[in-house]
Amino acid sequence: MNPSTDTIAAVATPPGHGGVGMVRVSGPDVPAITHALFGELPRARRAGLHDFRAADGALIDSGLVLYFPAPASFTGEHVLELHGHGGPVVLDLVLARVLELGARNARPGEFSERAFLNGKLDLAQAEAIADLIDSGTAQAARAAVRSLHGEFSRQVHNLLEQLIELRSYVEAALDFPDEELDLLANRQVVARLDELQHQLEHVYQVAHHGQLLRDGMTLVICGRPNAGKSSLLNALAGHDAAIVTEVPGTTRDVLREHIQIDGLPLHIIDTAGLHDSPDPVEQHGMQRTRRELGNADRALLVIDDQDGFTDADAAILEALPAGVAHTRIFNQIDLSGRSPGAVEDMDAVAISARTGAGLAALRGPLKHGAGFSEQPEGGFSARRRHLDALERATRHVREGARQLERQAGELLAEELRQAQQALNEITGEFTSDDLLGRIFSDFCIGK
Repeated sequence: MNPSTDTIAAVATPPGHGGVGMVRVSGPDVPAITHALFGELPRARRAGLHDFRAADGALIDSGLVLYFPAPASFTGEHVLELHGHGGPVVLDLVLARVLELGARNARPGEFSERAFLNGKLDLAQAEAIADLIDSGTAQAARAAVRSLHGEFSRQVHNLLEQLIELRSYVEAALDFPDEELDLLANRQVVARLDELQHQLEHVYQVAHHGQLLRDGMTLVICGRPNAGKSSLLNALAGHDAAIVTEVPGTTRDVLREHIQIDGLPLHIIDTAGLHDSPDPVEQHGMQRTRRELGNADRALLVIDDQDGFTDADAAILEALPAGVAHTRIFNQIDLSGRSPGAVEDMDAVAISARTGAGLAALRGPLKHGAGFSEQPEGGFSARRRHLDALERATRHVREGARQLERQAGELLAEELRQAQQALNEITGEFTSDDLLGRIFSDFCIGK
């Protein structure tokens, strides 16, 4: 993708009413648009008070104007920011005037896209902007800031430097066939490959933690009717999100709540009870339950502790989609008399959703099941595509080590080249236009 030559504009503050709103403009026509609006170019990076007027001279608003000449701006282009009052009608009028003067409406994420294309940010940093805006916890926000400031990119570049040095050594061996076997037999090559695998695995673990902070974990509460599924949802959410009655089958639709445990975002889904029922409405609800279980990171099987683990509960576990882990929750211990807390010899916790007893014991299994721990030193935000790239790079380095054992120098060199290409996808040094389009289309307009 090449940097665009047109000028874009958008309202860069959230929709709705507020004290202050801002219209952002970026592109080569910014100086001409600024002259048309105010008759002059303001001093660079100095806020000044100006009137915003329509084409006929009618006053639209008054506010602060900031001008950032290229290349010292967020996008690397000339940028104009118009800060006025935060009413949607006022901002639309200001934006309409800018569009009249030659700008066009910006696409979602187009300002950040131009910053990437103009070399102001790499791709991981650009994605961190959206992650910071969307962060749902304080830990996620801190991780996104570290990525925005280049922590993730620095670690990737360190891996790339080691890969390039190793590739140079291997390529040199291939260029001198008489010495190839001696060069590849050097134990330093084996040691460097081992160290590279170790560092890739470490960066993957930190990135996995950052991806959990960003995306969270989806938990689906399932079980027989009246086992206390909706009571568990209410207890975890801290309010009455679901109707709880003694009548079986009260929950027939999917209910969703978002909470956090020690900074880990959790998307909790309450579902209809699973059992044999002739009721077509209940059957439809159970179909939705099974569909949600197919997309779950973990299932919470709620078991009525008064009945114990029954054949019906076992059948629910057996029917879970492949790859979906589960935690058994023995509920209603206020009626059964069991002590709260972890249940020995199984991945289970005994609780009372009604009284809250044992709920604190759920934290450990849920975090452990997600692979989540306290914020690692130097943690950063990451996305699923970053993990995929790191996994591929690790596989290629591992395969390269196997080829080295066979003295297959050319195959080793090819595996190292593919590992380098996978890592380059993270920062955008090697990225398809289609991927860039998908990434920036998820950004908000004006960013």
